[in-house]
Amino acid sequence: MRTEQFHIDVSGIKIDVTRKNIKNIHLAVYPPTGRVRLSTPSSVSKESIRLFIISRLGWIRKHLKNFNSQPRELEREYIQGESHYLSGKRYLLNVIEVEAKPKVDLSNKYINLYIRPGSDKAKKEEVLKEFYRERLKQEIPLLIDKWESQMGVKVKDWGVKQMKTRWGTCNTRASRIWLNLELAKKPKHCLDYVVLHEMAHLIERLHNARFKSVLDKHKPGWRNIKEELNEVVY
Repeated sequence: MRTEQFHIDVSGIKIDVTRKNIKNIHLAVYPPTGRVRLSTPSSVSKESIRLFIISRLGWIRKHLKNFNSQPRELEREYIQGESHYLSGKRYLLNVIEVEAKPKVDLSNKYINLYIRPGSDKAKKEEVLKEFYRERLKQEIPLLIDKWESQMGVKVKDWGVKQMKTRWGTCNTRASRIWLNLELAKKPKHCLDYVVLHEMAHLIERLHNARFKSVLDKHKPGWRNIKEELNEVVY
């Protein structure tokens, strides 16, 4: 049976369901929005899926309550003096209008955004995101090289993209990893951990005891970093 995706509403909660060729049921609630996802073997019927969800409603509501009580990152307006983060450090945005190609550089506590006069919020966001992307593309290869030599694995391809619910992903068949663009805002040790995490899937595909033992071996404090990753900054 091919992979099938659909959603089920139970007690006002929307659950995204994926039926595919796996052995066990996996239920998760993802930050920052509290998206609920269920992965299940292809053989499990929709009624059995619904009954399973009902049996886990208490667990789901507990995690949704935690997410709803957490502060949310303020939406950025990309205006003069606004706070932005790079590598875990807070900078103030300095918007400089110039008749030249847009660019970004740093000076002391400022992120200088050079932008053409009349540029809207979307354009400013685009230029700043490209700056973040280029920063990550400079840092990620060094981290991959480091972990390849220590772990005895090989990443054949990698990339950076915007992701809503994950800090990274790994395609084990292609030995390819993707990193979330938002990691440019996080401290460098957080980026280092996510690279390690995704590369650990080249040793163990599942988040099981063996996978955690790989993380324990190479970064004993990874659990604290994982919690730090989901903290909101303003």
